[in-house]
Amino acid sequence: MNNLKTVLLLGLLSGMLLVGGQAIGGRGGLTMGLVLAVAMNFFSYFFSEKMALMMSGAIRVSEEENPHIWQRIAPMTANLCRKMGIPMPRLWVLPEDSPNAFATGRDPNHSSVAVSAGLLELMDDREVEAVIAHELGHILNRDILVSSIAATIGSAITFLGRMAFFMGGRSNDDEEGGSPIGGLVMMIVAPIAALLIQLAISRTREYGADAAAAKYTGSAGNMISALRKLETWSHRIPMDASPATAHMYIIAPFSGASMMKLFSTHPATEDRIAALERLQ
Repeated sequence: MNNLKTVLLLGLLSGMLLVGGQAIGGRGGLTMGLVLAVAMNFFSYFFSEKMALMMSGAIRVSEEENPHIWQRIAPMTANLCRKMGIPMPRLWVLPEDSPNAFATGRDPNHSSVAVSAGLLELMDDREVEAVIAHELGHILNRDILVSSIAATIGSAITFLGRMAFFMGGRSNDDEEGGSPIGGLVMMIVAPIAALLIQLAISRTREYGADAAAAKYTGSAGNMISALRKLETWSHRIPMDASPATAHMYIIAPFSGASMMKLFSTHPATEDRIAALERLQ
């Protein structure tokens, strides 16, 4: 069901791009927006791992330099990878008291999993294993690729919206041209709609990673327990994270009042727990 939702949302994004591009600038406008978006996100896709790790201040975990952390998380990670049939990712620790974790990398052969020092201190081994299984679920499901595709299409739609702002849409009567009304709609509505769809895709992929954690650890209860701790302590000890990487974390790393559900990168924690309870 989660995969079906993702496909439908990506299809909706693609449809918006096709219709909007034709409305603003005909085939030429559509092609220009798509080429620019691909160029913008090509770099992000191939270098997102290095960028995310650098921005988070992650420290590489190795048996030589971090033996205590390595001995705790490496065996459970290797065991989960064998079950999932994916290579062992590089392991990192975040120098943060706030409990959180993320996975990054363009494919299973080029991937990393990072957990915060606060998470390792707060959770027992079963909960840590569930969190790592969740992050490995993102890698297994190629969620970074899905997010990159959504970002590419969304960027193209946003570019077309900006082009509509400066050009006002094309008014040619030929079949190649666009319309002023279409340009106005693309300028105002489309970028917001594209953002909402991208966020919906991000939320959908979180449910899939939660389900993977339940499946490969053999227990939904451990993931539920981990989410409850994350929800409680991430608000008490907020993380100073960039909004650009917020979607990568297992739980939104921001403090203060809850964001509106439509504009959140993550589903509400109670909704995630309810979904896991149904699995359980």
